[in-house]
Amino acid sequence: MNGDIFIFTEANLHQQLRSAPYTQGFYTVKFYTAGGLLAKTKTENLSEFYLYPSGGTLRDSNFNLVFYDSQFDTYRGFQPPHLKR
Repeated sequence: MNGDIFIFTEANLHQQLRSAPYTQGFYTVKFYTAGGLLAKTKTENLSEFYLYPSGGTLRDSNFNLVFYDSQFDTYRGFQPPHLKR
């Protein structure tokens, strides 16, 4: 692990959620992208994504679904960090 929280991993998403702004039902986070898709390495493009914990979905700036994991789904037990603050 190189410590760059903008490379997409579930661990980096959890880390960003600790301080990510929560508005209108979603968290705003940033990750590197390549060709508009989440990148597994550092790129020159840093894009905003939106995590909706009421469904565990990560969406891009056009609100297209790009990732789902039940560990981020409040209906599967995820505890949103903004409720713990």
